[in-house]
Amino acid sequence: MPELPAVEITARLLEASVTGVRVMSALAPGVNALKTFDPPLHALEGRAIQSIRRRGKLILVELAGELTVVVHLMSAGRFQLYDRPASLRDRTSRVLLRLEDGRELRLREFGTKQRAWTKVVPSDRLAGEETIASLGPDAWPAPPPFDDLLDAPRPLYALMRDQHVIAGIGRSWVDEILHGAELSPFARGSELDSGDAERLRAETVARLGGAIDHYERTLTLPIPDKLPMPLTVHARRGEPCPRCGEEIEAVFYEDYVMCYCPACQTGGRVMKDRRLSRLLK
Repeated sequence: MPELPAVEITARLLEASVTGVRVMSALAPGVNALKTFDPPLHALEGRAIQSIRRRGKLILVELAGELTVVVHLMSAGRFQLYDRPASLRDRTSRVLLRLEDGRELRLREFGTKQRAWTKVVPSDRLAGEETIASLGPDAWPAPPPFDDLLDAPRPLYALMRDQHVIAGIGRSWVDEILHGAELSPFARGSELDSGDAERLRAETVARLGGAIDHYERTLTLPIPDKLPMPLTVHARRGEPCPRCGEEIEAVFYEDYVMCYCPACQTGGRVMKDRRLSRLLK
């Protein structure tokens, strides 16, 4: 799933290339991807793109005339710029914004579940739009202090991924952040002292900011379908910890894996594999 760094660099690259360009036509080959009908999608036609920015994991395309296109990539979506229009028979295409200069902004989805979506929202109602209004503060660049934000009897791994608590972090970067802060993914938010909370906040800003800086140095248009992620812990089970050299361990769930260093994060304890635990019930 695209997380904050990937969404941020996507918004930056696209904004730099299409600001001021008008939308010639707007189509939704994947009709399920369009979650609003008023304003209609064709209301975008003839309007110039004013900005493209990020909120949490959402992409916001702001157009003249006070309309905003909200794009949620979900797990397998990509929002990219192409030099020529797509064929309407392209099964990955969900929403197409064809530009007056012949290029096209295209929401594509590579999974089978068809979860990526868009909404057209009047800009003056954007803050109250349900998805945006429910988001917690952005994890980058300046989240509020974590003392109160994470003061809950839930594991840090769940809290940090909860978009209602803090927006933008997913499975990949939560592993990196918790490892950097030397905190167990199973520690409860309410168990953190002020030093832990500040260390976690600082690590969140540093890790996400470092990933964005990496993308700024290495990426240009066209944006690749799969961005290379500068990860050192996530999906690295069996490899040495970059800090202490201990073998990185993993806990497997039904559709994802959580990675951590026992020596740095769990006091040497290797956590149970959830798949095996279910089989033993």
